[in-house]
Amino acid sequence: MDMSVATQEFRQINRGYNRVFRQGKLSIGLVAPIENYAHSPVPALTDHLARIQLAEALGFAAVWLRDVPFNVPSFGDAGQLFDPFVYLGALATATHEIALGVASIVLPLRHPAHVAKAAASADVLSGGRLIMGVASGDRPEEYPALNQSFPERSARFRESYAYIRHMGNTGPHISNSYGELSGDIDMLPKPVGSQLPLLITGASQQSASWIAQNGDGRMLYPREAGLQQQIISQWRSETHAAGRSIQPVMQPLYIDLTEDPEALPQPIHLGYRLGIRQLHLHLQALQDAGVNHVALNLRFNNADTLTTLRLLADEILPDFSHHGE
Repeated sequence: MDMSVATQEFRQINRGYNRVFRQGKLSIGLVAPIENYAHSPVPALTDHLARIQLAEALGFAAVWLRDVPFNVPSFGDAGQLFDPFVYLGALATATHEIALGVASIVLPLRHPAHVAKAAASADVLSGGRLIMGVASGDRPEEYPALNQSFPERSARFRESYAYIRHMGNTGPHISNSYGELSGDIDMLPKPVGSQLPLLITGASQQSASWIAQNGDGRMLYPREAGLQQQIISQWRSETHAAGRSIQPVMQPLYIDLTEDPEALPQPIHLGYRLGIRQLHLHLQALQDAGVNHVALNLRFNNADTLTTLRLLADEILPDFSHHGE
């Protein structure tokens, strides 16, 4: 890897992206719903807007929604229940500073014209705070319900991605399986920044070269810090070789904070049961590995949610604060 990459800064796209991502630094966000629902796939959504507003007031960098069209029993998680774009509209007016992220929109299950218009609308309504992860989808049961082919999701993802990118242009030109535009009609509104920030989730069924040439960042699955560092380093080398600027990396992390602040990490689903000081050490290791944002998920957190938010704000956020406006 070219060491000059280490001195590069991320490009500026919109308020949300710029707030969350800074080279060499880690910021902290939260996955909605902000509550414990360990024993049911369906959350209660207790005071859900008030909790997001509290997260903003406490200084968390972002809140992340998920695209879960159907409550699939084998998946075991209905997410925040609301359609992500409808919820983004509500959050755009209920908040003012916190970045609004989606991790991630399943592109093959929606027409890209609808995705592009809804995303740009949320971006404008929030004053440029949208960050949109995109994915190919991992729940096969949803595809026949929408008359789509699960095996064909790789190609459909690429075509949807290209279509959405073109919608940011004035009088877009594009022709693929989703439709044909010849520049005589336009889509409004346009995103607040130079474009919609699009982060590729995992590999999304794509080749390493395609990922290196596309996207404004990566959403990776939680891994041990050393392995995560190897994956990030390889991807950034490929991105650099493709002639593109350095891109940020984020990941989710499920946590269950114990009363003992020094309790060593014990694995849970996509995360750890651990003490607050051990969480600090883990986040520091992820920052050193090249991760730029961690979205904490409290679904399995047994401590009181509001108490946990304030503990995180006191013990974690001072050392992993976002860049600001």
